[in-house]
Amino acid sequence: MRISVTPDVFKLAQVFTISRGSRTEAKVLTVKVEEDGYVGWGECVPYARYGETLENVTQLIESVKGPVTREGLYTLPAGAARNALDCALWDLECKKAGKRAWELAGLPQPGPEITAYTLSLAEPAEMQAQAAKNAHRPLLKIKLGTPDDMARLEAVRAGAPKSTIIVDANEGWSAEVYADLAPHLVRLGVALVEQPLPAGDDDALLGMERPVPVCADESAHDCSTLPKLKGKYDVVNIKLDKTGGLTEALRLREAALAEGYKVMVGCMVGSSLAMAPATLVAQGAMVTDLDGPLLLAEDRDTPLTFDADGVHPPSAALWG
Repeated sequence: MRISVTPDVFKLAQVFTISRGSRTEAKVLTVKVEEDGYVGWGECVPYARYGETLENVTQLIESVKGPVTREGLYTLPAGAARNALDCALWDLECKKAGKRAWELAGLPQPGPEITAYTLSLAEPAEMQAQAAKNAHRPLLKIKLGTPDDMARLEAVRAGAPKSTIIVDANEGWSAEVYADLAPHLVRLGVALVEQPLPAGDDDALLGMERPVPVCADESAHDCSTLPKLKGKYDVVNIKLDKTGGLTEALRLREAALAEGYKVMVGCMVGSSLAMAPATLVAQGAMVTDLDGPLLLAEDRDTPLTFDADGVHPPSAALWG
């Protein structure tokens, strides 16, 4: 077994801004695992919020010497490195077995899922224009987390009066700000609030009224983090770069549903290769947020299909 990792850069269709900063390109790592003439592929997006860089994630991937199994990868921490390796091993197993990933996982054949489309953080007038341009989309996600969020939310609702809206505060609010905003979120028809408080301060959600479902993102990584969410959150956002791959993502999905949580399946800004395994986890989810490729100006050679039915599972030529 040979494992290799290379950096890739995909230009974004436009500047993408959240409360933590702006970017014009998606920087990812592509992992290739070769064995017995077969090649498996995976992609990860190192995230600075979790202390990850292209360099240290590359070093972690290169520290793994084959042969290795998906279970053997659990010596690595949950995160981007394990994700890319895990997904590449899934792809390798599929090619060796001549089966699709959903078959190997014992899942029903997947279908398309409506995905959110994320509006970049900007001034209210610009966000209203973005919303109006994308008002045909059934589900819009707004990046907030600033002192001027109400004006932005009102602007987006005016621009897209019929779309369902979800809000991602990216840990940008305090408990007091969230409590003040909650009635207005209800008034404006917001269906979900993602990570309103910093992960280290989310005990403030205990006992707090949640008129709009609250989703754990930065507070939820793998199955080991699930017990800490009790009483604070209604929904768990599963991202493969947080869980450390498809293997753990499927386990977290099952565990979260068993605990009574709803599930959201999200992504970092990456290519179709990064989204492909997540389409399996997204089946039947309360919210699917796999719009990374829609934000790109360029993508993989065999990209995912996005249409009125949503994001479709990958072709075998892409992954799995």
